[in-house]
Amino acid sequence: MNPRITTNQPRVSAPLQALNDFDGVLVIDKPSGPTSHDIVDIIRKQFGFRKVGHGGTLDPQATGLLLILIGKGTKLSERIMGSDKEYEGAMKLGVATATQDAQGEIIRESDCSFVTRDQVEAQMAGLTGDIQQLPPMVSAVKVDGVPLYKHARKGRTIERKSRLVHVYEFKMKDFDLPLASFFIRCTKGTYVRTLCADIGEALGCGAHLEQLRRTRSGSVSIEEAVQLDKVQNMKHEELAGCIIPLSVFIASKI
Repeated sequence: MNPRITTNQPRVSAPLQALNDFDGVLVIDKPSGPTSHDIVDIIRKQFGFRKVGHGGTLDPQATGLLLILIGKGTKLSERIMGSDKEYEGAMKLGVATATQDAQGEIIRESDCSFVTRDQVEAQMAGLTGDIQQLPPMVSAVKVDGVPLYKHARKGRTIERKSRLVHVYEFKMKDFDLPLASFFIRCTKGTYVRTLCADIGEALGCGAHLEQLRRTRSGSVSIEEAVQLDKVQNMKHEELAGCIIPLSVFIASKI
């Protein structure tokens, strides 16, 4: 352990050269509730790091794999964010929300008892491959430098451009109305909640994303992740043992 970093000074940033043991990637299993930025802020303040970032946003409701980039590890941000992602989730049929997920205001409720598993699977198949996707208003996508969610908070709907994304797999795991659980593997920038909302619209009953858990980002799996509450109880030397060093990550994960 570097002697400059002490557990009784968690909010004091040490010189960058003293953080060499911590340059790399920390794989966190994000709980539901905090934003990705909240997690970054927790790690930065608790351990006194100057540079901390993340390798791809998860919505507050979502759980699972969140890559925290520390020190010189922040230089990997673009490469990590560009990697393919895997998720497990569940959509709720019969209920459409303003945000396309369970946190949003309900804008429509409909009978979904007529929907069959085959119908949902057919919609999933139709959303596999290259697709054009319109970013939801409640998202971090910027239009003229302003995130869409800031416009949405003021009740504005902004014209936005569709984006090309690719869905490699979109498979049903279980079907028990009104819930349909699934597995999806897709490129960066794919809005899974929008896919769920699109399926609901196509079926005529509405739907939203009820649950989402990221299980893989690039070659990093959720099995490698550490629970956030465990990290919050660690000392510096314990944290160092959980970080994938920058050189190792580049050699084995990218």
